[in-house]
Amino acid sequence: MAITTNEAKYPVQVGRIKGSVFSKGGSAIVPPTGHVFVAITTLAATTFSNTTGLVAETATVWANTEDAANDLAADSETEVEGSGGEEVTQSDSFPTSITIHGRWTKINVNSGSIIAYIGK
Repeated sequence: MAITTNEAKYPVQVGRIKGSVFSKGGSAIVPPTGHVFVAITTLAATTFSNTTGLVAETATVWANTEDAANDLAADSETEVEGSGGEEVTQSDSFPTSITIHGRWTKINVNSGSIIAYIGK
């Protein structure tokens, strides 16, 4: 499976992969200074901690545990935020072998295991 870069001109680009980190929970992981996690691949069914599980660089844009991203009311969408989104909770389980893309400044695995990819 390859990770592709996002070359489209979005307000926040996913970016190029600069490295990765493995986590199976216990402590939050944080990317190097000036970087973010741009993708997460689950190696086992995974849940994230309620408080600091997925801390997005911009909480209203990327799926996270801090805020319901893209949760504007129907017909209130903007160029940078859509409608209908919900916040990720500890009861949300991500199955094995999926990759989610975003921009996170902290990840805290509650159960399962992941590889988180670092980008600018």
